[in-house]
Amino acid sequence: MAQDIYPNGSPAGSIDANGTTPNTEFSPQDSPVLQYQTLNSKDKKRLLAREKLATLTLEEKISLLTAADFWRTKALPEKDIPAIKTSDGPNGARGSIFVGGTKAALFPCGASLAATWNKELLYQVGQHLAREAKARAANVLLAPTVCMHRHPLGGRNFESFSEDPLLTGKLAAQYIRGLQDGGVAATIKHFVGNEQETNRLTVNSVIAERPLREIYLRPFEIAVREARPWALMASYNAVNGVHADMNTHILRDILRGEWGYDGTVISDWGGMNSTVESLKAGCDIEFPFSTKWRFHKLLDALRAGKITEEDIDRAAENVLTLVERTKGSDLTPEPPEREDDRPETRALIREAGVQGITLLKNDRKLLPLDAATTRVAVIGPNAARAIAGGGGSASLNPYYTTTPLDGIRALAKQPVTYSRGCHIHKWLPVASPLCSDKLGRPGVTIEWFRGDKFEGEPVLVQRRLNTDLFLWDSAPLEKVGPQWSAVVTGYLLPPSSGRHTLSFMSVGPGRLFVDGKLLVDLWEWTEEGEAMFEGSEDVLVQLDMREGRAIELRVEITNELRPRRKQEVFGITHKYGGCRIGFLEEDKVDYFEQAVEAAKQADVAVVVVGLDAEWESEGYDRETMDLPKDGSQDRLIEAVVRANPNTIVVNQSGSPVSMPWADQVPAIIQAWYQGQEAGNALAEVIFGIRNPSGKLPVTFPRRLEDTPAYHNWPGEHNTVMYGEGIFIGYRHYDRTHIPPLFPFGHGLCYTQFEYGRPSVTPKILRECGSLEVIVAVTNIGDREGMETVQFYVRRCDEKGRNKNKVVRPEKELVSFEKVELEPDETKHIRVILDKYAVGYWDVGENRWVAEQGKWEVLVAASAGDVRYSAAFEIKKSFSWVF
Repeated sequence: MAQDIYPNGSPAGSIDANGTTPNTEFSPQDSPVLQYQTLNSKDKKRLLAREKLATLTLEEKISLLTAADFWRTKALPEKDIPAIKTSDGPNGARGSIFVGGTKAALFPCGASLAATWNKELLYQVGQHLAREAKARAANVLLAPTVCMHRHPLGGRNFESFSEDPLLTGKLAAQYIRGLQDGGVAATIKHFVGNEQETNRLTVNSVIAERPLREIYLRPFEIAVREARPWALMASYNAVNGVHADMNTHILRDILRGEWGYDGTVISDWGGMNSTVESLKAGCDIEFPFSTKWRFHKLLDALRAGKITEEDIDRAAENVLTLVERTKGSDLTPEPPEREDDRPETRALIREAGVQGITLLKNDRKLLPLDAATTRVAVIGPNAARAIAGGGGSASLNPYYTTTPLDGIRALAKQPVTYSRGCHIHKWLPVASPLCSDKLGRPGVTIEWFRGDKFEGEPVLVQRRLNTDLFLWDSAPLEKVGPQWSAVVTGYLLPPSSGRHTLSFMSVGPGRLFVDGKLLVDLWEWTEEGEAMFEGSEDVLVQLDMREGRAIELRVEITNELRPRRKQEVFGITHKYGGCRIGFLEEDKVDYFEQAVEAAKQADVAVVVVGLDAEWESEGYDRETMDLPKDGSQDRLIEAVVRANPNTIVVNQSGSPVSMPWADQVPAIIQAWYQGQEAGNALAEVIFGIRNPSGKLPVTFPRRLEDTPAYHNWPGEHNTVMYGEGIFIGYRHYDRTHIPPLFPFGHGLCYTQFEYGRPSVTPKILRECGSLEVIVAVTNIGDREGMETVQFYVRRCDEKGRNKNKVVRPEKELVSFEKVELEPDETKHIRVILDKYAVGYWDVGENRWVAEQGKWEVLVAASAGDVRYSAAFEIKKSFSWVF
């Protein structure tokens, strides 16, 4: 039996990337085009792909249209076609193991990157991600995510950029350019209408054509036009009744037809929903490996005349083009994944973190703090935790993490006190830090059996360092087969005596034994929890334990599908398996009172609150905009500010949270999820070593009831109506005159900026022309800083009223620029506006239309702070498609 092997999860016999796939050692046009165009690109890579295509048999072509394993495409070494490897994701290149794989650089989340409003910085992030992907031996990065922040409760908002399509598209284009200039394919996702996690595999997103075009397709359109992403991922959901992977309107008519996209379309993992329709619509590769939709079924469809060989050739050519663009004919064996922890990457992550931190409020100029003289109390459930990213496929095993407490202590010259204040665990912390395996080493032992009956001797024994054992992509299927069972054994040494708590959840059938006695039986569980990978509810059990006396944890699991009713619904009996074991030590102190006392004794209290990867994650949406758990964080903040009026609240989340205490506290920082440098970046801002320059990429509402999608979330009967139309985000708040808590684009700093009056030349915008807008910005404060100048447009009549043929937003973001200024320095910002700044989608003409009339450019510091306007005119209406 092999020891300590942590192989990639993949079907037996499916792996043939360049002949072998190494195991991973365990270590920490003018009018709408309605026909699917044949791609006659002059791109050399596509021409090479076409040459290789001509050498393939029909069966070989079809073999390319489904992945070879969980992460790789099919290799045909005898035809000089290597496999290429994909890797998640938006916040860093994780590699092939979902939990506990090769260590990697963890970048700030998408919302935090968007808060920088810095296009050049996003290009640099893409460049560094390319290096990270190559260190994981990956050729394709499954990023960026450009779905809209339609509703604050979207579980995956943190991974996406913004509520605004232009900001999203422009930043995504730079991210993609940086990545692909480094030789790694970007996979822009999820195309399209994937703004919620509730029923994400099956929900029908009903989106009228105008908001589909102006809001949800727009980021993809901008990226296709400006960056040409080599790959695009179809979303899980249906769009107007047809699943995205087989939706001819969005894939064939718009993406391939109108936009002329010449990249490769892949399915989301398990997101293929047909054989004939998906191929004809233009979904080229199915991920991961599956025999459900393609292979012989495509041959059968061909013989039945439902598809043509040209359909197969088109998809295979697109697959080969992606291979050529990333790996060519390189048949060298795939190298093992490796770490590549570079100082310059660390520095970039810290810089991106600093520029993303958003100062929402700073009454009495409480910030920045004087590190030499200020006695600081650091308080809160996130203060001593590394809340570096959200949950799901964007997660990874970082090189290192930093906490707010450590960052503040490293810079403060006075003693820093700390108190947790309260717990916010959705699930208990994993038990693994306290566990040893059968040989006394850190971690737990897994004994794997072929078949799901624990029969015979184990075919493989492993050690895992984490008791988060959701085995989605890391079960050794090549050794145990499609049906398996496993026994997990660990010895937990409690750090103190007391009545401690164990937790247990299971993916398939599972049982937890403690010291040989059955403690939790989830063999036939029926109620699902919120785990991303279809797990049971989390069961908590309290046990009396003694310090120094280890208890034996033994878990039996299989990969039979649970609940059993799903076996008939999905037509399968086995799927994923796994479990999660958590542990929480009994509290010996009153953390709340301790926090209040610490605040009283300090000059300033810094309260670090928010969400984490358990509350905000792929796989499920948040249930409330309130801070978890059960109001404990709100009560903590209110008590601390009563004890010390000099209270700074730092919120860590990827989307808005309720702030009922916002009027009481003098200073609020939105810190997002900042990646591995989160603590250092925050400390530098708090002590004024760096000037914050983040601006909100999303509106922060006062109440959930004020939000545009409130009446249409998350839908009913597996359908969600995008009933707010084009009025999402600031467009909604402008139209309804509902004042938000903090407007889109808002963000303060430690200096002040004065704007000059803008000029626009020429004064008339023509179909093939452009306008240059120039505005002077001066730093009138006493320290350097960075300011993001935002440009909006609106059409108006002679009295300045918004007047249009169709209902349009009060204003729409059309450009932005970030500038760095020393004290008393002035710089002139120049932006170019063209037809894309003024169009709306005319559903009657089925094209973009720019209306004749009088227009204004609005120069603003935020959507709620318009400084000046300048007029221009369109003499004659005109239209276009792409």
